[in-house]
Amino acid sequence: MTGDVGRGVRSRSFRALLVAWAVTSVGDGVRAAALPLYTAVSTRDAVAVSAVAVAEVLPWLLVALPAGALVDRWRPRSALISAHAFRCAVTLVLALLASAGAAGLPALLVCAFLLSSAETFADSAAQTVLVALAGPEDLERANGRFVSIETLGVEIAGPLAAAALFAWEPALCFAANALSFGAAACCVAGVPNAAERSSERGRLGAEVLAGLRFLTRNPALRTVVGVVGLTALLTSAVNTVAVLYAVEELRMPAAAVPTLLVCTAIGTVLATPAASRLARRFGGGRVMIGALLVLAAGIALLGGVRVPAAAWPAYFVMGLGAGTWNVLSAANRQRLTPRAMMGRVTSAHRVLAWGLMPLGAGLAGPVAALTSLGGVILGAAVLVAVVVVLAAPRLRGL
Repeated sequence: MTGDVGRGVRSRSFRALLVAWAVTSVGDGVRAAALPLYTAVSTRDAVAVSAVAVAEVLPWLLVALPAGALVDRWRPRSALISAHAFRCAVTLVLALLASAGAAGLPALLVCAFLLSSAETFADSAAQTVLVALAGPEDLERANGRFVSIETLGVEIAGPLAAAALFAWEPALCFAANALSFGAAACCVAGVPNAAERSSERGRLGAEVLAGLRFLTRNPALRTVVGVVGLTALLTSAVNTVAVLYAVEELRMPAAAVPTLLVCTAIGTVLATPAASRLARRFGGGRVMIGALLVLAAGIALLGGVRVPAAAWPAYFVMGLGAGTWNVLSAANRQRLTPRAMMGRVTSAHRVLAWGLMPLGAGLAGPVAALTSLGGVILGAAVLVAVVVVLAAPRLRGL
């Protein structure tokens, strides 16, 4: 540990990390909206749009595990600054290419892959620094602040900013994203090196396997991460059919469908500050079980009450459940993970969640064809409830 570092969510160091997270969240929200839109407008090709989307997701399957092991070897703060600086450079190049009309499909594919690859390093490093700065007692509140800010930035502020900037000049979206990464790197530069490097120095593959073995052999950690993966699969299936369900079965106007996601974001933002208070009063494990049941209830409301007026509260309820679960599951995962393995366990958690989401999306269509769109949604609600019943004995002890 270097220097006398202030701890807790009120410390200056944690606030600097939080500002960096806020800035990058808005930037990521801008890019998440602008990149597929720019690809669609510039290529007019559905295959190109799909290819760029795959290029963005692929690093979470190919790069995340070794990235987590490398972050454990390095100083996490330095890894985070380097990742932000690298993403700043890549998005600046993309902005210049877009401004010159030279951002063709190859450039978009390369930039999408490089940006997500760097994000795997930034994500693991940020989690490690968060744990070091917040301390064990403040993990719920720290994660609550991170989830709230990420939701506001990625799902609300970023897309709104992207809409305004894209209408003016599409390249400005990528320039703004580059600026966000540069500003975040400057913020993190003022954070002390509060997290130690791992003393392990073996082959990279062996270190990755050591992290995976620890995750799978720790019963509580295995339960938390396993529930994350299964709920990611099921909610991905719901999200895949939900738009078509809203338009065809609920008869909602297409222009109104994006407002459902805003309801989810509002529910998440409202849930995150309450999660830590509920955990202190009733116990984290019990609240996590309740959060999953709330999520299942929201999904059931969406699929079971087939009137448009039910869709908005259903998405709000899903946001409440998901937001509470995300805060408390992250805090418990961090608490159960040794500091020296934080990067590897974080990346393995991301790989599991991101790896099962495409499977859920892929299964949703065929299942809907065999049953119905509403059947997929109600089936997901039932399966989330089953996951709760199976996981409850282990979660109750957290």
